[in-house]
Amino acid sequence: MSEKPSIRWGIVATGMISQWFVEDLVVERDDAPVKHIIQCIAGRDMGRCEDFAKKYCPSHSPKLYDSYEAVYNDTDVDVVYIGTPHAFHKQNMLDAISAGKNVLCEKAFTINAAEAKEVIEAARAKNVYVHEAMWLRHRPLVHKLRKLLFEDKVIGTIYRTFADFALEVDISSLPPTSRYKDLSLGAGTLLDTGIYSLTWAILTLDAGSPTSSEKPLALGVQSHQDGIEVNTSILLHYPSTGRQGVITSTTQSNHNARPFCTIYGTNGFIEVEGPTPSMPLSFTVYPKLEGDPNSGSLERKEGQKYDFAQIGRGFIYEADNTALDVLAGRKESSIMPWSETIHVMEIMDSVRKQGDTFYPGHDEAL
Repeated sequence: MSEKPSIRWGIVATGMISQWFVEDLVVERDDAPVKHIIQCIAGRDMGRCEDFAKKYCPSHSPKLYDSYEAVYNDTDVDVVYIGTPHAFHKQNMLDAISAGKNVLCEKAFTINAAEAKEVIEAARAKNVYVHEAMWLRHRPLVHKLRKLLFEDKVIGTIYRTFADFALEVDISSLPPTSRYKDLSLGAGTLLDTGIYSLTWAILTLDAGSPTSSEKPLALGVQSHQDGIEVNTSILLHYPSTGRQGVITSTTQSNHNARPFCTIYGTNGFIEVEGPTPSMPLSFTVYPKLEGDPNSGSLERKEGQKYDFAQIGRGFIYEADNTALDVLAGRKESSIMPWSETIHVMEIMDSVRKQGDTFYPGHDEAL
């Protein structure tokens, strides 16, 4: 049996999202298409880097750096993973691209669409791979769901999706430097969690490929606490058919809707469930409710449930796909191509403009 190809990762930042990502990279999997190697880790504090390496990748013996630039300049790194706060993504990616590195950058890709376009143009000019790490799109559950919706048409014609993400954060008690409270870091629900609700709506309402998505009308309202956006509601309207998405996110409650996503069609509906909208584990396909709605006697028939195994936290799918893309010489992901990143960023720009949410140093042209 031939040895699996390997990909060497340089990890930028040692926060929670990087911890989760690296935990998944080192999970032993017989069916993994590539071997993931943690080549190096960079953080602002060498002590934190040492603790990170010992706890999350003890068998890899990565190099440890106290500057991100050292990762970009490490000739043994194949792909740079960026897990910094949103506001730093643009410069982090530009620096990595300038050094000729392939990049997987956490969502939200940048603060706004203008920054995303700048990064993508730099990647195109340097001929390197850049990919927004919207891990949700890579999950087998999502691919199966879209097949049932748009190829098998198990619930007929889709006309509405509801998606919600609730995460309780006590904004008033946080220090001004917290990423949940610092506007210069892109604080608010939309870029952090609302992007998942938005992604569920796009995935379940738009049958097109990421490169041929219909541009919906987005009507948004937002509310603020201490100047920070804490509630977002979006109505997506697709002009071609009139189908709509109702999208919500909040940091004022941890009571996520159960199910967190429901897709309605002419012949039935589908409920998607899991601990959070970023970690779906199952969905159930139901036929139309039967009975007389006027008498309150509507009956829910038994549905068909589809369960999906939870391997690690679920980052393995985007990591594998990124590795395979880079090894094949591709410059963008077919699952989350550059056009889709810009598409989502433009919707969020529009919603923030309607909701009077602006980030200093980033949104002057919004």
